[in-house]
Amino acid sequence: MKNCVRQAFRSNSTLRGAWSQNYLQRPGEGQLKNVTVLPGDGIGPEITRSVMQVFDALHVPVKFDVLDNFNFDNDEQRNLLKKNECILLGVMTEKNQKYTDNYRFYKYLDLYANITFAFSVEGIKQRHNNTDIVVIRENTEGEYSGVEHEVYPGVVESIKVTTKQASLRIAEYAFEFAHLSGRKKVTAVHKANIMKLVDGLFLSAHREVAQKYPFIKYEEMIIDNCCMQLVKNPTQFDVMVMPNLYGSIVQNVVAGITGGVGMAAGASIGKDHALFSQGCRHTGRDIAGKNIVNPSALLVSSSLLLRHLGLPNFADQICSAVQETIQERKLKTKDIGGKASTEQFTKEVIKCLGK
Repeated sequence: MKNCVRQAFRSNSTLRGAWSQNYLQRPGEGQLKNVTVLPGDGIGPEITRSVMQVFDALHVPVKFDVLDNFNFDNDEQRNLLKKNECILLGVMTEKNQKYTDNYRFYKYLDLYANITFAFSVEGIKQRHNNTDIVVIRENTEGEYSGVEHEVYPGVVESIKVTTKQASLRIAEYAFEFAHLSGRKKVTAVHKANIMKLVDGLFLSAHREVAQKYPFIKYEEMIIDNCCMQLVKNPTQFDVMVMPNLYGSIVQNVVAGITGGVGMAAGASIGKDHALFSQGCRHTGRDIAGKNIVNPSALLVSSSLLLRHLGLPNFADQICSAVQETIQERKLKTKDIGGKASTEQFTKEVIKCLGK
């Protein structure tokens, strides 16, 4: 009898799913949850619209508070950012302002951990298979601190700020993420061979935290070699953690080797707020409004939002629908080798919900 039961579980994926996908909610968790939406610029309005259409078709218990034409310098709109715990972001850029204005957006909410998920998807042509990388980027300091000045005419300085507190905080998040997600290795990326004090401090914090997780392999890699290894053999990486500027670069590299910006989901996490977006901050102005953008990255990011809100069943359905649309239905947008429009792709995802 035991052998028969064991064989049934091996062969019956539906039964396995029934066991693994049950979820016991807390009383009242089915009530409407408010989520702030910032459509932003470029392709932002199109991809956020796609997510909202899918949520509506799935009857997700979420109410969207949409902030169109968001202006960080508007006191009323800035205060509305803190109204809800979760934010869905299309794309927010500096437009004609300095980058530091965009940076203040993350600083204001203390979204200190910026995460990008990059993994191989069957049905999308890639140089490497079986890639599954999570890049965790310190999001509040480093080269993006915005501390710049002119020493004298023709000479400027940009100060890279690194603190022990922020370094420990991002290290704790990276190792905790690895532990809770069943990941086996954390790689700290640095340039301490040249920037011995700032990156040296960053590494010392990670070495300290690594001692608390002896069951997770810890390694360090210089950013130069890291970029080469990513394009040469990305499957060696699992969780990667790094300062701000290196994270900006590496996030784009991992997105490039796994299908592009349209396939890389992302989020920015803080103590009190969580923002869900594409993993790379590209406005796509050249394709905006043409109905050709790939909404997959933000759809997958929205599933992370739903898990964060305690709605895993809806999250699973959206991920499965995106996967089936690409792999089984062979419907793909131009960036991943297809001809489907954004609208066609979204409608097909909706058709696949619950399948």
